[in-house]
Amino acid sequence: MADLARYYRIIRRPRVTEKGLKMVERGRAYPFEVAAGANKIEVRQAVEALFKVKVRAVRTQSYRGKARRVGRSYGHRPDWKKAIVVLADGYTIENFY
Repeated sequence: MADLARYYRIIRRPRVTEKGLKMVERGRAYPFEVAAGANKIEVRQAVEALFKVKVRAVRTQSYRGKARRVGRSYGHRPDWKKAIVVLADGYTIENFY
């Protein structure tokens, strides 16, 4: 049970965008927002454990948060990380979006 809690901290949420849904429809690639400190091995283990699938490849991208302004006050959106998970042949994630 402790491992599942750790995996849920690694995999934050699916990235449901037009481009991401095209990747899901075309192939076996699924985009996720993951913890900023997570590496590819941790992402692979989390996806395999949570969704009961076999992962073929993981690609990660780090994004810097944008500076934003509301009126006279300035703020900054948080940095985040995206992982694109490619599944092995014969595997799919049901109800991804």
